[in-house]
Amino acid sequence: MVDYSKWKDIEISDDEDETHPNVDTPSLFRWRHQARVERMEQFEQEKRALEKKKSDNAAKLKEARAKLEKGNKDGIDLTDLKKQLDNLEKEKAKINDEELEFNKKEKLTPWNVDTISQPGFSKTVVNAGPSKKKEELSEEEREARTKEFFKKNEKSLKQYGMFQKYEDSKRFLQEHPELVCEETANYLVIQCINYEMEEKHELMAHVAHQCICMQFMLELAKQLDIDPRACIGSFFTRIQKADVEYRKGFEDELQAFKERIRRRAKEKLDAAIAEAEEEERQKRLGPGGLDPVEVFESLPEALRDCFEKQDLAMLQQVIGTLPEEEARYHMKRCVDSGLWVPEANSVKTDQ
Repeated sequence: MVDYSKWKDIEISDDEDETHPNVDTPSLFRWRHQARVERMEQFEQEKRALEKKKSDNAAKLKEARAKLEKGNKDGIDLTDLKKQLDNLEKEKAKINDEELEFNKKEKLTPWNVDTISQPGFSKTVVNAGPSKKKEELSEEEREARTKEFFKKNEKSLKQYGMFQKYEDSKRFLQEHPELVCEETANYLVIQCINYEMEEKHELMAHVAHQCICMQFMLELAKQLDIDPRACIGSFFTRIQKADVEYRKGFEDELQAFKERIRRRAKEKLDAAIAEAEEEERQKRLGPGGLDPVEVFESLPEALRDCFEKQDLAMLQQVIGTLPEEEARYHMKRCVDSGLWVPEANSVKTDQ
């Protein structure tokens, strides 16, 4: 059976009360509402004060116990410290009684139009819109769709990435709800990597913030199993009025994301440099497929000196001083790399 008792203490809405015909009803409603708001604010202040008192007492108790433990080891007089600890324990018991009394008072407080809509838990609540249908796409179909989305919405995607205020981002996405999707997050990730590779670090950090906002909206939609477009207002309301824990979670994810972007940008830069170097190396390869730079660096110092000075007589002299097998080995590598081009009067290695 449904328990209806929880609804019995709800205060009626301001505009549903009946007043005497001679009473200025709108003014009365405003006065009542203001009084109720002030009571709620005072109640919240009392709650915060009690929480602070409890937190301060816990910190002092922890400190006093630590000092007592250290004093026992050091063998010093702990009379005053024990007295202080005893007072703190008494204060803790008193605070616990105050907390029980406060909780009792909170449960007995009637609900009203200002409190009945407040969330009871630290989570975002939205009207459940329709679930977004999951499509089974092949890798090729997904890639083609993503490219088409980028091409169609590139201007809007860049514009969203540049917003600095939550209100502007919220208004823009409400005007362009089709942007609240995985493709937008993917586009922003790519943009972040490109900015970091171009050493535009501030731009990267800015777009990264917008990307994490988008990812939080998508995650919220996933948790609630609704279309992401239904989460725009809820997310921005939540992030603008975020509690400490939610804000910390957002900032931690943002910092981790930026670090991943920096790492990925470095990997891509290193890969691009390596690719360019390999391209250049391929262009340098001699007729035998060897790199003249690598071959030159592997030559004995005397031979390197000959090539640096381009002194043929000196080269013939050095070759003549080397063992036959070693001379053949080095000269063949020089030919295969293009470092040495045999001519009719080339160095003879047949001794």
